[in-house]
Parts: sequence; C-alpha cells; structure tokens
Amino acid sequence: MSGHSKWATTKHKKAAIDAKRGKLFAKLIKNIEVAARTGGPDPEGNPTLFDAIQKAKKSSVPNDNIDRAVRRGGGLDGGAVNYETLMYEGYAPGGVAILIECLTDNKNRAASEVRVALTRNGGTLGEAGSVNYLFSRKGIIVVSKADGLTEDDVLVAVLDAGAEEVRDLGEGGFEVVCEPTDLVEVRTALQKAEIDYDSADTGFEPSTSVPVDADGAKKVMRVVDALEDSDEVQNVFTNVDVPDEVWAQLDT
Repeated sequence: MSGHSKWATTKHKKAAIDAKRGKLFAKLIKNIEVAARTGGPDPEGNPTLFDAIQKAKKSSVPNDNIDRAVRRGGGLDGGAVNYETLMYEGYAPGGVAILIECLTDNKNRAASEVRVALTRNGGTLGEAGSVNYLFSRKGIIVVSKADGLTEDDVLVAVLDAGAEEVRDLGEGGFEVVCEPTDLVEVRTALQKAEIDYDSADTGFEPSTSVPVDADGAKKVMRVVDALEDSDEVQNVFTNVDVPDEVWAQLDT
C-alpha cells in the first residue's frame, strides 16, 4: 500500500494548499451546515458536526465562519440551507475508477460541472453502479505526526476501539481506517490517549487498484484537480495505484 500512502500524503498536502487559497473553506463550511441541519446545532450531541468543526478548525477556518455555519445549518438565524448529497461515478484515463461526492443545491449544475471536468480531461462519466462496487465505505481518521509519535503508538490507542488498520503517510501523518459505525469510538480513543488528529470522516476505500506509470499518474491527477476545483464537489475517491518508482519520477 506504499503507493496508496504516497497518494494520500499528496492529497493532504494539496488540502493544505487549498486551505491557504480559501478554496477548501467553502467545502468545510458546507459540511458544517449540512451536519448541523441533519443532526442539530449542538456538537456535543452531534458527532458528525463535532468532526466537521474539528476538521474546519484544523484547516484554519475562522471561528466566526464556523459559528455562522452552525447557526445557518441549524436554522438558528432563520436561513436554513438545503444541500443535497449526490454521488457520481466515472473513469479517469487508463481505466482508473472515480467516485465523485457532491454537495449541492442545484442537481443540474453539479451534474454539468462533473461531466465537463471529466470529459475535458480525458475521463468519462459512468452509469450509476458502474464503479461503486469497487469501493467500500470506511471511517478514516488522519492523525498528526507529533514528535515521537509512532505507528505502534496510534495502533495501541485505537485497536480495541475497532480500528482495522493504521497507515504511515510519512509527512502526512498517520491514517486510521475503521468501519463507519466505529468512527466516533475510534476518534474518542485517540482523544483519551491524548493523540491529536486532523480529521475524522467517512470515505471510500478501493478493493482493487489500477497501477499507472508517470504519464498515467499525471492524467489522473489532472482529472482529480479539475473535479476538486468545482464548488459542487466535496470529495473525489479513486482506485489509482502509483508505485514508489513512479512517484520518484514525478518528484524529480
């Protein structure tokens, strides 16, 4: 899974760059609004909202923006939002499967932006069910790589809470994978062990992967970047596998 880990590290680095541009802020605010709408505006009684706020704070979203999003989503200011979660499926060049998760108040606009981002960059939009069978929904927690913290330290803290795997992402920290139903318990176990974490979300893990060469990796990244550039798109998941030797070529 070393190729996967490098890909995950790249995603986390990109998220940090996006945050500096302010691009990520809007997506994080949307998550907070939807979490507050569906589970109520109290993060103590709404774990999804708690985690959405935590991720936003770790990405340096201002507290005033977070508070306004909670109030908007919870209907506390009379302006409750109405976003819909949509999932699109498709392929990047080379047969790499892509799941595209959107959060939108306009289904037609979201569909159009996803289709354009794919087709203009060599991808194709698939039918419902065309690739989702290649992925499983998982809980994914990204742990900061503090001084002295090891993979074993993280594993010991979360193993009894239901964690399935801990991955070392190098500079990107550690990634803890679990069933979605165990996400809160695993996150709580980290808190009890006083291990800092950056985000706790549900995502999609591929059951099979498609290896690519340097040219193929660039093409996949181009598609992912185009999709993530859309305000309608919240998350993009792929089953690409970039071998270490290919990453070395890309790094140089």
